[in-house]
Amino acid sequence: MSKKPVGFFGERPLPKFEVDPQVLRRRTRRDVLLFGAGAVAALAGAGSLLPQDTLTRLGVRRNLNSPGKEWLLNRALRIDDDVAETLYSPRRTVPTYTKSQITELKNNYNGATPDPGYIPGWHLTLQGLASGVSVALDIRSLMTGFSILEQITRLVCVEGWSAIAWWAGLRFDDLLRAYPPASQAKWVRVESSVNLDASGNRDPYYVSIDLATARHLQTLLAAHLNGQPLTVEHGAPLRLLVPVKLGLKNVKAITKLTYVAEEPKDYWAERGYSHYDGI
Repeated sequence: MSKKPVGFFGERPLPKFEVDPQVLRRRTRRDVLLFGAGAVAALAGAGSLLPQDTLTRLGVRRNLNSPGKEWLLNRALRIDDDVAETLYSPRRTVPTYTKSQITELKNNYNGATPDPGYIPGWHLTLQGLASGVSVALDIRSLMTGFSILEQITRLVCVEGWSAIAWWAGLRFDDLLRAYPPASQAKWVRVESSVNLDASGNRDPYYVSIDLATARHLQTLLAAHLNGQPLTVEHGAPLRLLVPVKLGLKNVKAITKLTYVAEEPKDYWAERGYSHYDGI
């Protein structure tokens, strides 16, 4: 007896898939952790937007005035930090794109854009090295002394926008191999001494990056954007590019890298925000 043909909208048997039990368990734990943390963070964020009368009826007794709401949102950010740090893997990479997908990148300097007068005398200072000495490198020695890599990745801003850009520069890991940090170092303080505040006054910008993230294969010290040398607006002559971190970690116009054993101070973490900023 021949089988009756199945129409386009007819019911078809579900395909069978075989999954390694260990892989399934790992994925299940990861998904549960992500869902649970996401739900808690979403509740915290949503709770900060509700009127106090509503929160009281829901059993939340804390008076969520503006400082209280900021406290709750910061708690949500710290939950995101903990999850991102737990799930970090040096083998996990962010998506890459084609040149046809490039979008406009904002000049999102933290404060006023610096005057380009600093560029002729610019150099990158390395401190906390295994050699015990401080090293200063100009942009020419960085661009000629290391392999230059290109990648097209998305820069994600904490303010809610993102852009796809074509970057070129040296891998941070290559710099670490050429100038090894002291054996006890686990962190790097990335600093821009030319950063200005909104009024144009000197306001050094600095972030903390763990060395595992610095060694990530997509972490670059970028000198080119979209096929051209960086402009002042985008961090000339050298900026940090960490696609697995939010944009506020991607320091423009780096002037110093300092390797240390304990997590260093971080510009925004000192102001009550998160410190890990992973995506």
